[in-house]
Amino acid sequence: MAKSYLCTLKELFDLDVDESEKVLNVSKISIPLIQRDYAQGREHPDISRIRKKFLGSLKEAVLGQPVCLDFIYGDINESGVLTLLDGQQRITTLYLLHWYSAKRENIPEEEYEFLSRFSYETRPSSREFCKMLFSFTPDFENTSLREQIIDQAWFPLDWKNDPTIKSMLVMIDEISSTFNDVQDLWKALAADKKIQFYFLPIKNMGLTDELYIKMNSRGKPLTIFEHFKAEFEHEIRLMDKATAEEFENKLDIKWTDFLWNYRKEDCLIDGLFLNYLKFICDIICYEKGQSPQGRSYDEFSLIDIYFSHDNPDGLDNVKFLMKAVDCFCDLPINVKTELFEKHLSTESLNDKAKVGGYVDLLAHCFTDYVDPRTGKRSLTFPLGQLVLLYGFLQYALHFDAITDEQFNERIRIVNNLVLNSQDEMRDSEDRGGNRLPAILKQTKSIIVEGTIISQDDITNNFNVNQLNEEKEKQQWRLDNPDKVADLNMLENNDLLQGQVSIIGLENSDVFSRFTDVFNCDRDLVSCALLTFGDYSRVEKGRRYTFGTKSNDTPWKFIFHKSTGAEGFEKAKNVLVALLRSNDHIDNEYLKSLKENYIANCEANSLFDWRYYFIKYDVFRPDRYGKYWIKDNNYYEIYAMVTQSKLSEYAYQPFLKVVDSDHLDKANTGQRLKYDNRYVYCEGNAFVIKDENDEVVETISIEQNEDGIDTENRIEKYLATPKSL
Repeated sequence: MAKSYLCTLKELFDLDVDESEKVLNVSKISIPLIQRDYAQGREHPDISRIRKKFLGSLKEAVLGQPVCLDFIYGDINESGVLTLLDGQQRITTLYLLHWYSAKRENIPEEEYEFLSRFSYETRPSSREFCKMLFSFTPDFENTSLREQIIDQAWFPLDWKNDPTIKSMLVMIDEISSTFNDVQDLWKALAADKKIQFYFLPIKNMGLTDELYIKMNSRGKPLTIFEHFKAEFEHEIRLMDKATAEEFENKLDIKWTDFLWNYRKEDCLIDGLFLNYLKFICDIICYEKGQSPQGRSYDEFSLIDIYFSHDNPDGLDNVKFLMKAVDCFCDLPINVKTELFEKHLSTESLNDKAKVGGYVDLLAHCFTDYVDPRTGKRSLTFPLGQLVLLYGFLQYALHFDAITDEQFNERIRIVNNLVLNSQDEMRDSEDRGGNRLPAILKQTKSIIVEGTIISQDDITNNFNVNQLNEEKEKQQWRLDNPDKVADLNMLENNDLLQGQVSIIGLENSDVFSRFTDVFNCDRDLVSCALLTFGDYSRVEKGRRYTFGTKSNDTPWKFIFHKSTGAEGFEKAKNVLVALLRSNDHIDNEYLKSLKENYIANCEANSLFDWRYYFIKYDVFRPDRYGKYWIKDNNYYEIYAMVTQSKLSEYAYQPFLKVVDSDHLDKANTGQRLKYDNRYVYCEGNAFVIKDENDEVVETISIEQNEDGIDTENRIEKYLATPKSL
């Protein structure tokens, strides 16, 4: 039977450990290079809570009933160096508590000399810090101990970047705050043995002995994952032994078999599991109404935060993690192999929701959830993908209660909401708050119940306009089963991305024509739309957006109510008018609309702003579709060329048509510049001014009572002699 040793920290140093053929004496304790940094002092709200609880339990033990901190494991070499393999966090905290007690109570150095034989090998700076800390005695009547240490000449500034040192400094101040009113602390620790633990040499660890032999037989130390696994299982065992055994068995066999299908040359099964664990930790965080922003993604820190026996929800979190893996493992083989491909596609297919990136979100999560370079959630796995994968997770968790057809419709709804809630998709406490908890709650309701929760019952989740549209479409699909395929294809159009209100469910007979129209030359489409009316959307009263030839962005802006710009209903009416204008719409038809409009304007001598837009290409730069219009007078219009501001490349299109070589870039193209003359295009005239801004000449444009040109102002300007 394996032999363990009940001891205090002081007794662990110089402990005689019986090996099979000899007795080894512990002369030094070392935290090995492969171990993680000290974490109990990290400055994170969840870790702070755990830290305070742990120190509180130690204080209770010192003042009352003794406590045993369970097992720690390590390997003792021939030189007596004990390398800790489990229990590093507890031992380091006890080391700091003993240092604090010895220094505060002026204990003779020979009594606490053993502390000088504790060292971190994770970094040279950590090792040197432990050495210098032993020799340093702070002023306990002065400022914080942390600040005193940092102010010492032997403390280099770059030590502030060492995670272990940073964490130790925080813990020292926390210990001081917790134990400053405790008398005879050293006696309680050293003589009264109020805090003890069991030390178990690694070679006597029984169940893990096989793993240890295996690692050494191949000449390699335990991997980070194996350390993680040991610590995780240790924490679970402290809460529930049966759950720990179930977790260990599943991770070693069932889950490994499942993950094997996703492995890559550069991403082993260990990494796949850890990425998924981190995804589940984020889900736990959001479901508790919190945000992982600013929280570490270090797997050991996540144990402390979510799965520690000190966490009241620790065991529940472990069981949720296990269910979250089991639910995908246990899917029928025919469902498992095509789960994502059956419901998502990058192509426009009427039976699948269209996504722009990865289809197999689970595989993507396994390999890429956390960016190893930043230690944060990868930019290639944005919040929208997290929400979609959460939808699949809920389906797998409730697989027996949701039909394939139901899920197909419900994940489409979630995808539409994600695509149209980019501004709402945030988890920062700044800039409007963390919406992910409410978004996940809404997602779960949609996937599990098929119900979109009212905004009265759950605020600040997905985009309100899209939620309302999805509710309307739910009922419409029930009432119009023969048209569902047409609606799905319309939703999948890249310009609409799930939002079809620009056409309206009442116009289902022209759904298919939208795709036909926007497969045509987009410049012709823009001109054709203008023949039916002004389809622009307006921001802040002056910035207008029209469609362009090759840029999808302005079209998406126009077609989406979520943008919040004015003119949505106006744009809808114009679009529907074009869709209803002919059964077959192609480039030739669009071209005929353009030419007929120009001819009619010229025949009737009515040259409204749309005439100029349609006739002269320079009015339609193939950029961002943005224009600045002064006082809603379209004759005083400026093509912006950028997305938001006038620049030196902006121009007044009437002026560019008549003389592009003399556009004044310094004046953002709002005038023509000659030696000492400037030409402006105003509402009903071209005005020529001198360098003193005095009017030199006016070329008036005839207009009717509605302010519409009755003569082509461009041709008149070009035909008029000018004093330039």
